[in-house]
Amino acid sequence: METLEQELAALAAMSSAQLRTEWQRVMRTEPPAFSPDLIHRALAYRVQERRHGSLSPGVRREIDRLRRQVEKTGTLSGSRITLMPGTRLSRDWHGRTHHILVMEEGFLFEERRYSSLSQIASAITGTHWSGPRFFGLHARGRPEMPNGEQ
Repeated sequence: METLEQELAALAAMSSAQLRTEWQRVMRTEPPAFSPDLIHRALAYRVQERRHGSLSPGVRREIDRLRRQVEKTGTLSGSRITLMPGTRLSRDWHGRTHHILVMEEGFLFEERRYSSLSQIASAITGTHWSGPRFFGLHARGRPEMPNGEQ
């Protein structure tokens, strides 16, 4: 069996016609009207995906969210914190510490699954909160000092 590096090197050495033939073999469709470089990149991705697995559901959702944002606004704006599954968040609220576990699909709080941090913040406080802000993931703007310094 070839190593991943050998497979990628073989792809890099292929002519345009060979890449299109390889596309048909691997993708089982006619090759699109892409440049040879783009076909090479797509095939290289597929080879790596077969070896290492595809993107996690969370990453796929984030890509879809970003795609929709670009389609709607034409730009990407704002930063978004990505929490890895297994991350633990905690927040002290009225003398009690609350612990949240980040899951592949949502969050676990008091043995119950939630789809958003805002739902958990509301469950804790009894009122609507921005979950990321409640758990300290979004910093508020720094207040301006009286003399104009930051």
